[in-house]
Amino acid sequence: MKKMLVTGGTVFVSKYLAEYFAKKDFEVFVLNRNTRPQPEKAKLIQADRNSIGSALKGHTFDIVIDTGYAEKDVKNLLSAFDSPKLCGREKYIFISSSAVYPESLPQPFKESDKTGWNKIWGDYGTNKIQAEEYLLSQKKDSYIIRPPYLYGPMNNVYREAFVFECAQKSRTFYMPKDGSLKLQFFYIEDLCKIIEIIIEKNVQNHIINVGNEECISALDWVKACYKIADSPLSIKNVVGNIEQRNYFPFYDYEYKLDVSIQKELLPKTRSLEEGLAKSYEWYKKNQGAVSKKNFIEYIDKEIAK
Repeated sequence: MKKMLVTGGTVFVSKYLAEYFAKKDFEVFVLNRNTRPQPEKAKLIQADRNSIGSALKGHTFDIVIDTGYAEKDVKNLLSAFDSPKLCGREKYIFISSSAVYPESLPQPFKESDKTGWNKIWGDYGTNKIQAEEYLLSQKKDSYIIRPPYLYGPMNNVYREAFVFECAQKSRTFYMPKDGSLKLQFFYIEDLCKIIEIIIEKNVQNHIINVGNEECISALDWVKACYKIADSPLSIKNVVGNIEQRNYFPFYDYEYKLDVSIQKELLPKTRSLEEGLAKSYEWYKKNQGAVSKKNFIEYIDKEIAK
């Protein structure tokens, strides 16, 4: 049984990853502060990754899946071991982001494109870049995965959950402009499958974009969510100088990742409709686990008045 360390393990991506691989008979450990419910079948190492102390001394892991956000996260993790070689002896996999690509580059973004400041994502993107660069300077054979918007069960981010809530309440949906904004998604279980392939095979590419091959318009995404919730949809288009992120869960920014490498590794991925259906089943039972924003309050006060 191989030993795996997942950093975090209490919300969405890291929690889903921990539970997925625990079911695959890995001996899964999670590193977190123990302030939230822990993933099933995982073993807790209780520590703040920015002050780990001796919590990892004496440990060795075959695989590390790191969901860190910045260079210091990676640096602190590696330095907490007796030797960096003991941290992901076989594979170290870092979950990065599409935010590392400057918005000014031609699209779709390719793994070979130069990373840099993105005015939409700001420090989030540059922090991920610095984390990638530090990791590769210490463990050159590490793997870096760059996803677009992730979705699916356990998603505590108020994205599809926002639309599901509007649908359940039979609300008119306030759509930015004409709804043509293109969005690229990736289902959380497909992310797990890509990581599983990396673990099992000698994957030559060490930086991999992941995502659905086709993007979807914001309008069609909302339509799909309402359909899954079995609610009739009424749309009102919002025009004018109203900040989109005050009432809608995505920036007014569209991009597309080239996922050719991923397609070679994982030819078939779950359809958006199937993935949203899984997400809705989870949402109905776990609405309190979602980090809600005041989109509905803002709409009612500032737009629908």
